Amino acid sequence: MPSLGAADLDVFPLALGTNSFGWTASPATSRAILDAFVAGGGNFIDTADTYSYWVAGNSGGEAEAILGDWLAAGGKRPDVVVATKVSGLPAYAGLSAANIAAAVEQSLRRLQTDYIDVYYAHYDDPETPLEESIGAFDALVKRGVVRYTGLSNYRAERTQAWIDVAISTGATLPVSIQPHYNLLVREPFEGTLRPLAVEHSLGVVPYFGLASGFLTGKYRSPADADGVARSSMVADYLTDAGFAVVRELDAIARDHDVQPGTVALAWLRAQPTIVAPIAGASAPEQVAPLLASAKLELSDEELTQLTRASDAYAGATAATA
Repeated sequence: MPSLGAADLDVFPLALGTNSFGWTASPATSRAILDAFVAGGGNFIDTADTYSYWVAGNSGGEAEAILGDWLAAGGKRPDVVVATKVSGLPAYAGLSAANIAAAVEQSLRRLQTDYIDVYYAHYDDPETPLEESIGAFDALVKRGVVRYTGLSNYRAERTQAWIDVAISTGATLPVSIQPHYNLLVREPFEGTLRPLAVEHSLGVVPYFGLASGFLTGKYRSPADADGVARSSMVADYLTDAGFAVVRELDAIARDHDVQPGTVALAWLRAQPTIVAPIAGASAPEQVAPLLASAKLELSDEELTQLTRASDAYAGATAATA
């Protein structure tokens, strides 16, 4: 299994995303998804304190709590790498030292663990000095409640600034970044963040690897998104160029006897600096195709075909912007 950047962490080359937990997946279904993931060889689980506060009746932390119950019941904590995040939950918004210190205690409680493997700054907080935020993360590492740190949703210039301050103050350096990146969204990652990942040995764990489910092939026309929970998240993809990418995935998937989403994740995993794409599931039967992407090796020709279709989508999108 690959290492996560410079961290002493061996992770499965696919991270199980949990933003469906407590939303489109019930607690019982979520636990079955986790069982299927680990049974299939997975060990890298990505969550956040924000999941899923946007659901009516939720307040945030539901996914962490479901994961924590599963970890406690199965005794699997030593066998998995758990990543969670801070700064996005309204009750614990921002990256002040006080907020980070308070939020991590809540995450530890919900996860029913005494350490977090990777703790991400979920969103940038330009109102708080970097020195303060970085110092707070460094204090957690020194306490032993966080093993490694990372940055999610950070622009390249802010990522570089964070690294510069950490170096100048002797604080813990991030080992990972989480950008929005997939066959349909390749910038700004490729142009600005990937060079930083190479320069600073950052492990890249992209989210929305399946473009909110669009790249699984479940949407074949705009009408297929009507009434779907994530319809607003796939609206921009429901174009001729977007469906052309899915058709390319279909063709390659048939050749390998796998599902289109498996191919989409395999393409992503094959890109430079990518350690483990994040992909989630709402049902246990959706896990096997995700796991299969970790073993699927696409040919150079297949990778080129997919990249060409992706380029065409980007061109069509730019032309209509």
